[in-house]
Amino acid sequence: MPYSYDDQNIFARILRGEIPNKTVLETEHTLAFEDIRPLAPVHVLVIPKGPYVDYAHFAAEASEAEIVDFNRAAAEVCRLTGVTPGAGGEGFRTVSNAGVNGVQEVPHYHLHILGGRVLGRMLPRE
Repeated sequence: MPYSYDDQNIFARILRGEIPNKTVLETEHTLAFEDIRPLAPVHVLVIPKGPYVDYAHFAAEASEAEIVDFNRAAAEVCRLTGVTPGAGGEGFRTVSNAGVNGVQEVPHYHLHILGGRVLGRMLPRE
């Protein structure tokens, strides 16, 4: 599936330094920063520095180095923010939205790491 990346999206602009952010962690291939509208006491967005639209695009086309770096950075964010279970934290949730049905607001792959309180069920049971 061909992906069309919009290089004017807010995360691309953050990566170019046009918009400030509260960086939690930066690595060679990944940037993690605090969400400007947090939904939990811990709400960090983890984004690849490459131009990927969503998880499927990233998983299909990112290099092995980008994929490893991204996942290790996400784990480090959990450690840094104190949400990792078994390491003093009480747990967290990761969420990645894709497309219209997934209610993706920014067309750049991003992983939400949420924690610091009980988050409830992810979706209501029908």
